[in-house]
Amino acid sequence: MPRVAVIGCGDVATVHFEAMAGIPDAELVAVCDTDPGRLTAAEQAHGVPGYSNAAAMLETVRPDVVHVCTPHHQHADPAIAALERGINVISEKPLASTLADGERLAAAAAASSARIGICFQNRYNHAVQAMHRRLAAGEFGAILGGSGTVMWHRDAAYYASRPWRGTWAGGGGGLLMNQAIHTLDLLQWMVGEVTGVSGHAATRALGDSIEVEDTAELVLSHRNGARSVFYATLANAANAPITVDIVAEKATLQLRGDLAITHADGCVEVVQERRADSGGRDYWGVSHQLYIADFYAQLGQDGPFWIDPAEALKTLRIIKAVYAQSYPGQLAAVS
Repeated sequence: MPRVAVIGCGDVATVHFEAMAGIPDAELVAVCDTDPGRLTAAEQAHGVPGYSNAAAMLETVRPDVVHVCTPHHQHADPAIAALERGINVISEKPLASTLADGERLAAAAAASSARIGICFQNRYNHAVQAMHRRLAAGEFGAILGGSGTVMWHRDAAYYASRPWRGTWAGGGGGLLMNQAIHTLDLLQWMVGEVTGVSGHAATRALGDSIEVEDTAELVLSHRNGARSVFYATLANAANAPITVDIVAEKATLQLRGDLAITHADGCVEVVQERRADSGGRDYWGVSHQLYIADFYAQLGQDGPFWIDPAEALKTLRIIKAVYAQSYPGQLAAVS
């Protein structure tokens, strides 16, 4: 029976608590948050003790699994503290707010007997899984290139409600680190290892509210010779569906929730995405529960979890490369 604790009881913790309820024999034993109001609410909602200090909770409670659902700049330290105690970790994205912390966490994971998974839950979407599996099998021939878009809307009130989001110190970046990271991860996962990054990030619409970027464009070079392009903005009038398109020798694949595969002969095949209800926000996707259930199902197995810090570093390095090109004099952006 895994004993479970949650560090960070804010917005995204909602889907973690929901997913935990579906894990056979999992027992929530503690919650932790530095905000007294959120901590009290979580204690009352779940009937477990609350702690304001993560290290003290880990040392006192010694759970089998801890979920890290904190702001970005608070991901690495509690995750490393858990791994050093042999406690398994599920951490929200991004891996860390800085590349240095991400590499430190990857090193801690490699040295620990415990497992850690990073929440790129959209890799578990049914249509995404079908897309990756069939591309990796070579069903459509060589991958020639790809593209991805995230055209969403955020306003000043969104950032005012959680001020860390709009800062380099708290978020480690803006649009790319917080909203577009999932789609960028899917694009690089589909097309293949990235060997070159050329991009630019800027603040186009929210300069009065945030110090980080709200718009970005980039071109990725891949080891297999393919090239992919990516565009993302928070200046759109509404949250449009994300897109991931792959051009291969024998087909074009278009992901818009559902997956449409247009074969060379003109035949179109559709792979439908699951529909799932959750108390979380719709743009978080439908697969947090699948991701978390899979992590628990693999507890006790040898080797790292398949979306571990080493895997999550791939997308973090792409983002930080864009920041290095866009903000060359700003250490907080490029670290």
